[in-house]
Amino acid sequence: MNKNENKYFNTAKKMNDALIRLLETKDYEYISIKEICRIASVNRSTFYLHYENMNDLLEETIRSLNSSFNSHFKSKENENTIISKDSLEDLLLINDENLIPYLNFIKENKNIYKVLKNHPELFNANKTYEEMFRKIFVPIMKRFGLDEKWHKYLMDFYISGLTSIILDWVYDDCKIPVQEVSDFIKGLIVKK
Repeated sequence: MNKNENKYFNTAKKMNDALIRLLETKDYEYISIKEICRIASVNRSTFYLHYENMNDLLEETIRSLNSSFNSHFKSKENENTIISKDSLEDLLLINDENLIPYLNFIKENKNIYKVLKNHPELFNANKTYEEMFRKIFVPIMKRFGLDEKWHKYLMDFYISGLTSIILDWVYDDCKIPVQEVSDFIKGLIVKK
């Protein structure tokens, strides 16, 4: 990364951080570009070099948070190798090993995720999960012998349900302990 690219990304990060900071005290609808610029110490013209509007900033902030979180789950071994080698029981992704870190991350960043309840269009779950669907979930469903015609429907069902539960939990200020939420989700999905 050259010096200009580094400066560009650092400036974007400052604006992401400013949005998160403001969300701790204000509703998204009442945050202005002027406030973002003041807290990030950037000019208004700099904001518009990066984003067309506040929704673009919010979308980028969410994408950045998700990318940061997902980087913790990158495996050193090729995903396809793992999927083809693991036992079927090990391929169940709804477990504490995956859910607890995810729910803790969401709880720590709940202010940004609260916005999603009122602006679900900004959390394009299909876009976010499309790559995971293709690279991870389809091979797993094939290993389980699920008819290919149902793959998309099954993923839509799970993604919509999980997103709804998690956003309701966040909107309720994450009052229910993480372990209980994890147990509830596992109880809905993993039936023996």
